[in-house]
Amino acid sequence: MKILILGAGRVGESVAESLVSEKNDITVVDNDPVRLRALQDRLDLRGVVGNGIQPSVLKEAGAEDTDLLIACAPLDETNLVACKVAKQRFNVPTAIARVRSPEFVDGGPLMERDGFAVDHLLCPEQTVTAYIRKLIEYPEALQVLEFAHGLVSLIAVRAVAGGPLVQHALSEIPKLVPGADMRIVAIYRQDTVLPVLDGATRIEPGDEVFVLAATEHIGTVLGALRHRAEPVKRVMVAGGGKVGLRLARQIESQYQLKLIEPHAGRCEYLSTQLAAGTLVLNGDATDEDLLGDENVQDMDLFIGLTGDDEDNIMSCLLAKRLGARRVLAVINRRAYADLVQGTTIDIAISPSHTVIGELLAYVRRGDVEAVHSLRRGAAEALEAIVRGDRKTCKFAGRRIDEVPLPKGAQVGAIVRGLHRADGSEAGDDAKPQVIIAHHDTVVMPNDHVIIFVPRKRMVREVEKLFQVSETFLF
Repeated sequence: MKILILGAGRVGESVAESLVSEKNDITVVDNDPVRLRALQDRLDLRGVVGNGIQPSVLKEAGAEDTDLLIACAPLDETNLVACKVAKQRFNVPTAIARVRSPEFVDGGPLMERDGFAVDHLLCPEQTVTAYIRKLIEYPEALQVLEFAHGLVSLIAVRAVAGGPLVQHALSEIPKLVPGADMRIVAIYRQDTVLPVLDGATRIEPGDEVFVLAATEHIGTVLGALRHRAEPVKRVMVAGGGKVGLRLARQIESQYQLKLIEPHAGRCEYLSTQLAAGTLVLNGDATDEDLLGDENVQDMDLFIGLTGDDEDNIMSCLLAKRLGARRVLAVINRRAYADLVQGTTIDIAISPSHTVIGELLAYVRRGDVEAVHSLRRGAAEALEAIVRGDRKTCKFAGRRIDEVPLPKGAQVGAIVRGLHRADGSEAGDDAKPQVIIAHHDTVVMPNDHVIIFVPRKRMVREVEKLFQVSETFLF
């Protein structure tokens, strides 16, 4: 696929890095020649210096035969205008704009063909906020990712001795946890995925277990792998930037919240935007005395959300040492995130990995609805719709054990009823059915199939299984 990226900042760089690794033809446009040159030296891509809203620059960058435009320049207005120009002047099939303003995120008619002609709005701040909220709601989980309009969730959890399923074989799951149907799609032991999962595979303490289940059963699944923690009541957030403010607005009515911000002017602004019950503190989150005075030891969750990776890491380490029950750090540098994950810091979030899935859904072949990047980009979970019939598609009308899945790839769940027989979306009155996949489960046309892929190189093989062919004979 030929992809044009506008902006070589933090978001543009991470997007380019992820998409280049999949052998896409990437061109990046930016005003800064130094930044572009550094990106070209590191990645196999083409750089064009210039303003991405100018038709001449877009033409030089190859917009005339581009399949996908991703506008992720720093300013919302630049990204929106670039999408409009690309659609109207060069007829680019798909245009994605990164925006920060909540007023633009809501979209509506303004983003349609007669407006800015944006096919999808990407708001990293909103995505990261939603990701963190799920982890606050389920404090035992390492990841909580939703599929099929929220009906199915993929959770990652660290197995702990004493959990009902720990030290037991997978074949014993129905007997030990009768109240919730689930499918374990991957087990990572000492950071290495187990190559084969069968009924005899045992869950050991310390394993990182990926489980697919209906969202309503998440609590039961977590309790099966470790003892349920006390619900989060008290939260301390370090950093009152865009993400910090957005998160605080969403959780302040449900939790006791303290927000630490080093800049006095920003503190004054935050205090006007948040409820009276939210305590806004002017200070340094790496100050041991400040954390002690504010009783960090009583906090159920401490979140490092500043714009500085080092500050986030150090404040989380300090909060943990002082007694905070659980700490979460947002880390932009991938090397840092890999370094601290699973150490004293309970969860390290890489914003680029939380965002990249939204883009991958447009890059994947077949009718792909959602993609989530896992294990710092090494693995992937995707949701695709089965089209065609038994003659034209390798999934339609077949049992799962008849589908030639690559070794290690696991079908975790099927959602039936989100689309009608003619392929159109079912209405709000529809009652979709969540089916946890087993070897003899038959996949039907228009089913939403959720697959875990342990290695990214397998993705192309999985994509081909969903593609409809006029000449396919199985």
